[in-house]
Amino acid sequence: MTGFVDANGLRFGYLAEGAGPLVVLLHGFPDTANTWDRALGELARAGFRAVAPFMRGYHPTALDGPYDPDTLGRDVLALIEALGEERAIVVGHDWGASAAYSAAALGPERVRLLVTLAIPHPRSLAPSLRLAWSLRHFVTLRRASAAHKIRAGGFRYIDELWRRWSPAWREIPASETEAVKRAFAEPGCLEAACGYYAALNPLSLPPSHRLDIRVPSVSFAGLHDMIAPRAYERARSCFTGPYEVVPLPGGHFMHREHPDAFIAALLEAVRRAL
Repeated sequence: MTGFVDANGLRFGYLAEGAGPLVVLLHGFPDTANTWDRALGELARAGFRAVAPFMRGYHPTALDGPYDPDTLGRDVLALIEALGEERAIVVGHDWGASAAYSAAALGPERVRLLVTLAIPHPRSLAPSLRLAWSLRHFVTLRRASAAHKIRAGGFRYIDELWRRWSPAWREIPASETEAVKRAFAEPGCLEAACGYYAALNPLSLPPSHRLDIRVPSVSFAGLHDMIAPRAYERARSCFTGPYEVVPLPGGHFMHREHPDAFIAALLEAVRRAL
């Protein structure tokens, strides 16, 4: 743990390395800020100040809701200010990508560059049977029994999700999910993480996701992810600023499965933003 900061009425824990232009890295589910451990060091060596907060509800950050995307986006904007900067490069994976899209829409003046992984802009997702099957965990995790299901068998559902979402990753080390299992063992943390899913309105996008993205944006799409790279191409209508799609090897957790390819692509993108 590096430290704590107050932002948007909440106490956030965060990891950080380096000095220079600020890069905020947002984790998804089921994951924690530790997912960025290698990225933090590589960004620091490249001359950036890299900060990875534990998202709202994830230990050691405070558990308080709400957990809707607009609130998560405002968290990001407030974190940039609380860290003493006017602007930042914002990198988000999974739910972190959802928060990053919201932040870029709500406060474009604070986002120098938007980088998202594994989630195309939500407004671009067209309903289909294939998409519904790929995202069936949304139904499971909205149920009142979700936390009980995840705790069963020593959190085996977490490992199941990682294998399902990164199907080409033949042997996922147990160490990859240790940090999130420790976090979910903390009282209330798992319920808060499931609260992200419960906060979604299945019939309506949150206001921030209805807005176009005006800031320069890069989306990393896993070649073996449950959402194919072509879905990111269809998302171009959601962006009025420069928008680039970068296919990468791997599945949903491409940044962990193929860290060298991810780090190289990330450094190229952030260096161009300066």
